[in-house]
Amino acid sequence: MFRLRHLLWLVVGLLLAGALIACSDLDYYLHTAGGHLQVMAERKPIPDLLTDQTTPADLRKKLKEIAWIRHFASDRLNLPDNGSYQSYVELDRPYVLWNVVATPEFSLDALEWCFPFAGCVQYRGYFNLEKAGQFAAALQDEGYDTIVSGVPAYSTLSWFDDPALSTFSNWPTTSIARLLFHELAHQKLYVQDDSAFNESFATAVELAGVELWLERFGSEKDKMEHKRQLKREDQFVKLIAGTRDKLSTLYSGTLSVAEKREAKSEVFAELRRSYDRVKMSWDGYSGYDRWFRELNNAKFASLNTYHRWVPAFKRVMAQENNSFTAFFSRCQQIAQLPQARRSELLERLGHEQKNEVSASQTAARKRNS
Repeated sequence: MFRLRHLLWLVVGLLLAGALIACSDLDYYLHTAGGHLQVMAERKPIPDLLTDQTTPADLRKKLKEIAWIRHFASDRLNLPDNGSYQSYVELDRPYVLWNVVATPEFSLDALEWCFPFAGCVQYRGYFNLEKAGQFAAALQDEGYDTIVSGVPAYSTLSWFDDPALSTFSNWPTTSIARLLFHELAHQKLYVQDDSAFNESFATAVELAGVELWLERFGSEKDKMEHKRQLKREDQFVKLIAGTRDKLSTLYSGTLSVAEKREAKSEVFAELRRSYDRVKMSWDGYSGYDRWFRELNNAKFASLNTYHRWVPAFKRVMAQENNSFTAFFSRCQQIAQLPQARRSELLERLGHEQKNEVSASQTAARKRNS
């Protein structure tokens, strides 16, 4: 019975490899299925760990926080109420998997890998860093810009009860809440072949959810630190968006390949200088330094996937009076639109949100002057 159960899991895992980012290569399917099943096999129920006297005190404290956040997600945010994040897995590595993102040398559009169930996605994940590096190196040899980035958690879109992991269990409470809200949002709504919609939607849910969490449970210190972090994130995203526009103009131009390479290098150099200037107001915070160590198109593509439509979803949330139930219903309607119409609507909503924020900031400056 034990072997049969795991054989069935392996078959399902192969079918669901797209949810873990896959392509048509059988070796890759076996790798993702095997890696996922290994994680699943190590799960331990959080209630059992909380009553187990051998559980370290610091871990017990974090598991209580995770259970608390998990209940809040379903009770207050209308996120799925299921077995996800009701168990825990201790891993022997800093990330559960590593994603590879790749773009052409003069393009900001990421390559896609497609699977019948999950659709096409703009990254490919590995449970082994060496395998991810080998795949990225092969793409680099073909002339692509690539990145390999560690992933602390992933969603199987409700096909399995996703566990909490040691890769994020020691994070600050607010950061854990953001991650769990994000991953559970993928279980709430997922659109095939639209990575930007899925990740931007989940990011918007994460941000709105953590605001409500802090309002209910956060200390003044937590709220102030979150506010500072959001300000840094906003400055970072705006900095990258401006550079992305410059690169888009450059790549669509008529310069020679050599001229584009030189200009691309200068755009990246200017971005680093701009980042150094912005960082001076961050009181020593250096959390984005690693991102800037090696710049290429793949990093811009990956960031855009997670942030492209966030302003639009914030606009929807505001229009629905911050009701998560109404917000999810509206997003479901948007998701059912043909992709071209969906993108057009999100573009308009995003502009409305940015104009609203700009007007509010202008009014605030006038009040304070």
